[in-house]
Amino acid sequence: MSKIEVMSEELANKIAAGEVVERCSSIVKELVENSIDANATIVSVHLIEGGIKEVSVIDNGIGMDEEDAKKAFLRHATSKLLRDDDLYFIDTLGFRGEALPSIASVSHVTLKTSTGDVGTYLEISGGKLLCCENADARKGTIITVQDLFYNTPARLKYLKSEQAELASCVSFLEKFALAHPSVSFTLTNDGKTLVSTSGSGQLLKTIHEIYGASVSSKMIEVQASCDDFDLYGYIGKPEILKSNRNHMIVICNGRVIRNMDINRAINDAYYTYKPDIKYPIVVLNINTDPTLIDVNIHPTKQDIKISKMDVLAELLIKTIKDALYQNLLIPDAVGRMSSTSSIKKEVMEDVIKESEATYQKSDAIQATFDFTSPSKPKTEVVLNEAVKSLKLYPVGLCHGTYIIAENEDGMYLIDQHAAQERVNYERNMRALESKEVHTTSLLFPITIELSNSEFLKIKDAMETLQTMGFEVREFGINTLVFTGHPTWLLEGHEEESIRRIIDLLIEGVSPVDRVKFNESIAITLACKMSIKANMRISHEAQEELLNELCACDNPYNCPHGRPTIIHFSIYDLERMFKRAMN
Repeated sequence: MSKIEVMSEELANKIAAGEVVERCSSIVKELVENSIDANATIVSVHLIEGGIKEVSVIDNGIGMDEEDAKKAFLRHATSKLLRDDDLYFIDTLGFRGEALPSIASVSHVTLKTSTGDVGTYLEISGGKLLCCENADARKGTIITVQDLFYNTPARLKYLKSEQAELASCVSFLEKFALAHPSVSFTLTNDGKTLVSTSGSGQLLKTIHEIYGASVSSKMIEVQASCDDFDLYGYIGKPEILKSNRNHMIVICNGRVIRNMDINRAINDAYYTYKPDIKYPIVVLNINTDPTLIDVNIHPTKQDIKISKMDVLAELLIKTIKDALYQNLLIPDAVGRMSSTSSIKKEVMEDVIKESEATYQKSDAIQATFDFTSPSKPKTEVVLNEAVKSLKLYPVGLCHGTYIIAENEDGMYLIDQHAAQERVNYERNMRALESKEVHTTSLLFPITIELSNSEFLKIKDAMETLQTMGFEVREFGINTLVFTGHPTWLLEGHEEESIRRIIDLLIEGVSPVDRVKFNESIAITLACKMSIKANMRISHEAQEELLNELCACDNPYNCPHGRPTIIHFSIYDLERMFKRAMN
């Protein structure tokens, strides 16, 4: 007797549901994607108990007739792929025809839909059609999912708390709103509105509606293109960072994706502008030929394969680095909008009106802007020359750590350690990148003894040390002797510097990737070469440090990403002391 049997369609759908429907937010994601594919401009999501009890999605899309409504719940039934070749030109969010049958197999579903003529009402439970009848003719679709996993208790017990499920649903809808700013989204839970966007079609306004004025006012517009990719969006200034990657939102051809290679490229672009444990707020749209990407690699369709990832990574890093470099990045002490924000006029007018109504003319929106028209997204920005000409005059030192300086625009606080760390980092980088290496001999050679494994690793890197300007040779068992070193090493700290460079080589920082290797050395040595906190320095030393900082290529952050300088404008000071009351 045969042991192999074909599964029933009901059982197959339950198994498929385990891949497609992981939690309540999976239902929100799949249903909202269907609404967007149906050309909806208004999408409302209503949850009860965070979606555990009920998820309802209402849209004004094209709707379905009775025949299509029934077919939609059949496995692998779709209107988005008709031929084999269509798989290479996917331009819709859904395409497999798995979501609706999977959801219906593990819940109670009701569907009311219409193309504008006679409407259709369906009721399905556990994958079985219970009711099909005519309904009202409101164009669009209303789909309600109740009692998720009621017939698969093993999956039900792994749902998280109501708040955790709700947070996941809100996060998904916020990302959809940023990916499709021309669609108006609303999300309510137990009757309380948590997300509401206008569908204005303006990305910055949507960012404002999701994150608020404190974030939208500190976003930098970016736009770039190459032969294969078009890039557009907004990146956050380093002063607004998050502790996780959830706010690095990447949209590829209208699809919100999570891709490690893209996230790594974005993170690399912020290198030295932020600490390693912090992540930027980024909303980036990537448009490319569908043949260059594969979205069919995961059941949730959230990850994609990109055939020219190296080209895209180069474009991302260059675009973001240029945008950060070209904008004045001195944090404002009271968080007001910088007068250098490159924000479109028609967008900012709406943002300011809404902010005034919400915050009653909060200081967060009292500023002037450098406006551009939509046809000219590129705007004039304040270049680094502006900070180089600040002409800061030190007037004191606070706690032996913060230099207090002034000019005609207001007061500045400078972290003396972070400032000198930046100065030393750039000096070290110039020396490491220079083709001309200057070496000085040591009066007393430095001998460094290593373990067997450490010595073997360093033997492979001897050529690297010599290229950097070190005069080094083997000296006995597992021992190196240094008789000369490059002139840029800090006097009095030669042995400590050499040991730190050796540690980097032992830790596996590859000298093959010359840029990152040089940066690792420059950062490590810059920290040790710099004055520390609680060390009082003379007025002349303060003045020299400020001049050196203003001459830096990037004077705004230490190489670890911490700010070096914070600005208090004259207006900020007068407002804090109630001299200015508006």
